[in-house]
Amino acid sequence: MTGRFAHILWLALGLLLMAPAGRLMAQPSADDMEFKALMSSARAYKNQDKMVRALEALGKAEQWAQQNENVHYTINTHHMYAQVYLQMGKPQEAETHYDSADILLENLDYNYGSASHLFLYAQFQFLAGLPEFALELLGEVKKLSNDRNLLNRVTLLEGKIYKQRTNWVDEAITRFNALTNNNDEYEKDFLRTQAHLELAEIYTARGENENAIRNGEIALRIAQANEFSGEFRKANRLMADLYERSGMYEMALTPIQNLLKLSDSLYTRDKLEAENRAASKEVLEQLSNTVDKLRSDLKEVSESANRSEIATILTSAFLTIISLLAVSLYRNNQIKLRTNDLLQTKNRELQLARDAAVQAMEAKTNFLSTVSHELRTPLYAVTGLTHLLLEENPRNNQLEHLKALKFSGDYLLNFINDILQINKIDADKLEPLEVDTNLKKVLTDVVNSLQQSARDRNNQLILDYDPQIPAHLMSDPVKLSQVFMNLVGNALKFTRDGEVVIIAKLLEKSGDTANVYFEIRDNGIGIEKDRQANIFDSFEQGSIQINREYGGTGLGLTIVKSLLGLFGSQIQLESELGKGSSFFFELKMKCRDDLIDDIPFEISREDYQYDGLHLLVVEDNKINQVITRKMLNKKGISCDIANNGTEAIDLARNNDYDGILMDIHMPGISGVEATEEIRRFNPDTPIIALTAISLDDSLEAFYAAGCNDVVTKPFKPDVFYEKIGEHMVAPKMRKSLS
Repeated sequence: MTGRFAHILWLALGLLLMAPAGRLMAQPSADDMEFKALMSSARAYKNQDKMVRALEALGKAEQWAQQNENVHYTINTHHMYAQVYLQMGKPQEAETHYDSADILLENLDYNYGSASHLFLYAQFQFLAGLPEFALELLGEVKKLSNDRNLLNRVTLLEGKIYKQRTNWVDEAITRFNALTNNNDEYEKDFLRTQAHLELAEIYTARGENENAIRNGEIALRIAQANEFSGEFRKANRLMADLYERSGMYEMALTPIQNLLKLSDSLYTRDKLEAENRAASKEVLEQLSNTVDKLRSDLKEVSESANRSEIATILTSAFLTIISLLAVSLYRNNQIKLRTNDLLQTKNRELQLARDAAVQAMEAKTNFLSTVSHELRTPLYAVTGLTHLLLEENPRNNQLEHLKALKFSGDYLLNFINDILQINKIDADKLEPLEVDTNLKKVLTDVVNSLQQSARDRNNQLILDYDPQIPAHLMSDPVKLSQVFMNLVGNALKFTRDGEVVIIAKLLEKSGDTANVYFEIRDNGIGIEKDRQANIFDSFEQGSIQINREYGGTGLGLTIVKSLLGLFGSQIQLESELGKGSSFFFELKMKCRDDLIDDIPFEISREDYQYDGLHLLVVEDNKINQVITRKMLNKKGISCDIANNGTEAIDLARNNDYDGILMDIHMPGISGVEATEEIRRFNPDTPIIALTAISLDDSLEAFYAAGCNDVVTKPFKPDVFYEKIGEHMVAPKMRKSLS
């Protein structure tokens, strides 16, 4: 306590020197607007956790009070100093200013100052682990003053004390609820934020997550709007935990990302250094002000030729300077120690925030992956049986229901596929390939696939393809196809009786690199300006009304943005409500001018002759076995069934098949392992992987094992038959015609 004693000694000597007879207890002057403005600024900066600015404003307020010899206001500045230092986690500095105010309040009739002083003392007792004594002191505070701001702060502290006592939590809730609708002149929003945070913590402890989330979200919103950075940090930490407890993993990402930004250790270090400079500056200013005052008094004394008074002043000056130096050395030492502690604390918080972010992302990813994978098995039965029933000439009254069932199954399948795609992108499980790509064929296939959808809405689907684009580009045709299917499908959905144009134009060809411009333009409903910034967010379609009218998941544009990010490109949007939209981007791709176009023997889907094919179906699920067999029999295809990978290897070794349909996920030997074993003795028989693909599955691994193609379950029958025709019928037809 050497530093505190020195500070008290300085204050007592300084007041003795500075106060001429009869002027020590000057009353508040009328011209105090400047002081009140400075104190209001200090209070606002304190609540925003901008402690450097708060201390600077308090320094100016204290200087004003001393220049105007206003002891009341000097006491107010010391109380505010103490509040700031308490919030900074520096109780010793707070006690120093408390003791300074204590000296000034002695024999002074100042009710508000005494009440504020007692409230500060109650805070010290609460922090010291004496809540009952603190409550008694708060009762005395309410008797001394009826100041609204002080009484609101008393209510807040009472709530915090009751919150710690199990039997008095309801009393705490009552006080915090009272503060949620307070009319405080100075700290209305800050008190509301504190109250909602405390309520959120209480309801969290009680397991009332809905009430906790409601209060936490209100606190987060008020703190963000008013830049209460300390409360904003606390609210984000609380909401991340609440969302994760409630299984709202997507919602948890935003507060976690906010925490990562707030916990930047470099920012924290700079902030601490700035606060330390401000604290040191306070000591130096006090020293400077005292020396200036001493010089002035010495001049007055020398003019009166009072030698004994000169000796007294010189002695006091010497003691004052020595005291200030002692305070400065002590404070600097404490500041260094606390700076190191705070830096370590902040770095630990940063690490915890990062760990929480990783855990939340992994939990969300694993949850969505598991759900989407497990849904595929029953959905395979729904879509497969629906297709079979539609093929069996149902009655007219049944046909309508079966079509509705087919639509619902297809919609759910697309939704599951979209979730899996976004999950793979978020988990960095996707990487773009660089293989020979016929860009015109990719776009033509997209147009052909969506022509029926265009006709259903009376739209024209136009491909405007620049013939200058090189024929052979190195890219990933599958991912490019996904980008255009989503963009064109989206344009068709929001356009009726209009046109959708796909534009591909060569911007520049330099060496072996081609820069190609793509645009998908429609004259549909368009997008409002204020909605355009969020249109690429997950589950975002512009508005609830649009979602209800047009349907869809709102994931298509999110997938487009993420896939283009893999190519190092960025989707852009221009749109006007009622006049249409234009989505455009550029892609840089390597071109292979050394490759010569070959003219393949093309066989259309209608030319496939399935009769007589004999396949091996490898599938462990009994329902799937029945459905797959019936779908094959519809086309005149016979099959053998293998229940697992071991049976598949034995059957493939002892029989000749036109092709193998291989399930990947099976107990025992997986489909990948079975394929690798079959390829050791049979390199030619086509193998198509049929799999309810999961997050950890890699298409490249399937192809590397020896699969000729991959079809994800539940598959669309047309795609299923087309793949069989492409890999198992077409090669036989080419061989017979050659």
